[in-house]
Amino acid sequence: MKQEQAVGAVGMSTMSVKPGDTSVAQAVNDLPVVAASQLIALIENACSTSILEFLEFGETTFTDKFELEICGAVGVGNEVHATARCNSFENNELEFEAEVHQNSRLIAKAKLHRRFVERVTFMAKTAAETKVAQRTTSNLGSGKVITF
Repeated sequence: MKQEQAVGAVGMSTMSVKPGDTSVAQAVNDLPVVAASQLIALIENACSTSILEFLEFGETTFTDKFELEICGAVGVGNEVHATARCNSFENNELEFEAEVHQNSRLIAKAKLHRRFVERVTFMAKTAAETKVAQRTTSNLGSGKVITF
């Protein structure tokens, strides 16, 4: 991905709030409004959509920082739209600003960073780290000391 291609890119994502998308369904609280986790997923999708056409084969991004401000609530049966814009791309990190609206009403705004990575290398590193963590966890109760 070339830096100049991604900066300024805009992506959008839409969802209709269903009963399973609410804070009640996700056991967060007792309010039947769209859960923050659903807003985050919607925003992340808009960010990914904005840069998708600029990724080369084997390249991807993942969110590593996220700041969310919820400005309103939305109930079941309503549609919300997220718009995200890539503001910068430096040191393999893309910075985005995003907003979620129900029609013209602001529901949430966010700032987030997505890390640019090569997919195979990232997954190999993740698998290795997971294996080490599993080995460490399984040996904790045995009284053995593990060194690497």
